[in-house]
Amino acid sequence: MKRRDLLRGTGLAAVAAGLAACGAREGGPAGTASDVRLSWKMVTSWPANLPGLGTGAALLGEMITRASGGRLRVRVYGAGELVPAFEVFDAVSRGTAEMGHTASYYWKGKAAAAPFFCAIPFGFNAQEMNGWLYEGGGLALWRELYAQFGLVPFPAGNTGVQMAGWFNRELRSLADLRGLKMRIPGLGGEVMAKVGATPVNLPGAEIFTALQSGAIDACEWVGPYNDLAFGLHRVAKFYYYPGWQEPGPTLECMVNKTAFEALPDDLKHIVETCCRAVNDAMLAEYTARNQQALDQLVREHNVQLRRLPDDVIAALRRASEETLEAMAAADPFVRRVYDSQRAFRAQAQAWHAISEEAYYAARR
Repeated sequence: MKRRDLLRGTGLAAVAAGLAACGAREGGPAGTASDVRLSWKMVTSWPANLPGLGTGAALLGEMITRASGGRLRVRVYGAGELVPAFEVFDAVSRGTAEMGHTASYYWKGKAAAAPFFCAIPFGFNAQEMNGWLYEGGGLALWRELYAQFGLVPFPAGNTGVQMAGWFNRELRSLADLRGLKMRIPGLGGEVMAKVGATPVNLPGAEIFTALQSGAIDACEWVGPYNDLAFGLHRVAKFYYYPGWQEPGPTLECMVNKTAFEALPDDLKHIVETCCRAVNDAMLAEYTARNQQALDQLVREHNVQLRRLPDDVIAALRRASEETLEAMAAADPFVRRVYDSQRAFRAQAQAWHAISEEAYYAARR
């Protein structure tokens, strides 16, 4: 799907036009906000043209540029074009680039609580994550955490529930995970280590080659829409669900705090509103495309779709709870975030039991 089509199809063009109308026109008195003309760089952790992730970042840059009437022009760089995929955080913190589009679970080494603002194992789905961030105090905690690094974070995308991953052999029991080398980042990797696997953290662009060469035995990337684009079915045939490790991963747009605070108020509002629009648009895109891609993987490429064995899921859940509780015990800020998420999840689950879950059951 072309970015222009996505703008038109989701109504984002109307959002952009409306935001542009809010800005002052050219030719205003000298020194007013209408005279501001800025060019920003956005670095990302994704290949430039990757469906959903790469194109979502490009859409965000395009929207901000259009909505501001060209007063804030954003040029988007894919992973490795300006900085490597795992150096986005430092680049934006230092001011090498004004913006970054990435995932906060990459930054656990900088702040232990960072992964909680993307995805934690057996945590929030996309709907719950948005509810917690926007209405449950999550975004305030996220901004408090990132302020020490000179960053302002915004939710800016979500893939929905992902897949558990690709394996070069069938999993029959928990024993089959022992010694397995798997590309899996974030807390999911720590949990896999607890059940005997060896986690490996690689940027997306290196996964295919590593799996093909035997450097890794398994990988998780995103889901059918992205995994088909990466050709992962050519180097592994067993495809497992559910995506326990990333049930609703929020992607982030991080903005250099000094650069953001220097913006006129209307441009700040444009950045924030465009991030929120892309947050919604990306989830809609994945919801529309994943099953189409999965059908192609299974029917045309003979991929073996499998559910994780019950003992594997049970072990991963236990290991996840132990990992998260240990993190909370070791770091007071993690404790605040984790307790906030657990309280919100209890509330959301109680409601969803008689709303979403009950409706799905009735619709079958």
